[in-house]
This record gives sequence, structure tokens and C-alpha cells, in this order.
Amino acid sequence: MIRPVANADLEMIAKIYNHYVLNTVITFEEQLVTAREMEESVEEVSSAGLPWLVAEVSNQVVGYAYAGIWKGRCAYRYSVESSVYLDPKATGRGFGSKLYEALFTILREKSIHTVIGGIALPNPKSIALHEKFGMQKVAHFKEVGFKFNRWVDVGYWQVCLGEGKLESFLSQVRAADSQ
Repeated sequence: MIRPVANADLEMIAKIYNHYVLNTVITFEEQLVTAREMEESVEEVSSAGLPWLVAEVSNQVVGYAYAGIWKGRCAYRYSVESSVYLDPKATGRGFGSKLYEALFTILREKSIHTVIGGIALPNPKSIALHEKFGMQKVAHFKEVGFKFNRWVDVGYWQVCLGEGKLESFLSQVRAADSQ
């Protein structure tokens, strides 16, 4: 089930995120986050009128996705940056696709025009997920992050949710998932 985030989800969201903090360069965060810090992030997203969703199986949060403000200037108000994180035990089961499908649908309803995703590289699974939703690579920044004693590149993917585009992407996603 995909649903909006609730306060009861914050501990699990922090646990999921902290796995990536401790073990990967997927996030450039280096310190563990608390449920309270996640609550602040949720409040920031919500106060901007943007969605934060969770995937739940048997009353257990297995992942989350949200869209945050891309930049602070008013002219960027129709552009957002998307993020998705899954419990490591829940990867490869379609939850990322389900979260993004629901997220992109809400964003389209909110008249968001552009969705941007930043990906620490290399990360073929994340690239595949983003490209599955019609996102195309638009930038590659070399050695902009430093974590675990190494430099990390970041790529940016983008899709415009213009009239008819989202429906076309979602039809393709659903067709691919049914095979």
C-alpha cells in the first residue's frame, strides 16, 4: 500500500535512511539522522505543499519517496527534486516503481512541470528506476562529493510532466511491470 507519511512512520524512515548513511554513497549525509530530524524534513516538504509517501507491507514501512523544492527562487516553483529510499530487504520487488508512480501522479495533479533526480554514481539500479519513468540524464558533475575516503560523481536526471507525457510514461511502466 502506498500512502501519505504519518508520524508513526518516522522511526522506520530514519532506520531506512541511516542504512544508506552508514553503508553507501547514495546519500552524502555522514551522520545518522534521528526521527525528529526526519520529522523536520517531512514538515519542510509538507509546508511546501509537496507529497511524502511511504510504501507499507503488513503494517511495516518498506520505503518512502518524496518531492522537495528544487531551488528557493519563485521561478523554480514548478520544479521539484524527487527522492526514493527502500529498506534493503525490500529492494527488487517493485516498491520503488510503485512509490514513483504514485509520487509522479500527485506531482502532475499539483501542476509540477519538471521532476529532477540526483544520483550518486555509479548506481545502475537507481538510474534504471529513473529512466523507467522517462527521466533522461541532463548533467554529470565529477567528484563533487567526498565520502568513505573517495570522490563521488553525481548525475542529474530530469523529466517534464507536460500534458500527456506522464500518462505515456505510466502506461509504459505498467506494461513493463505486467510482463
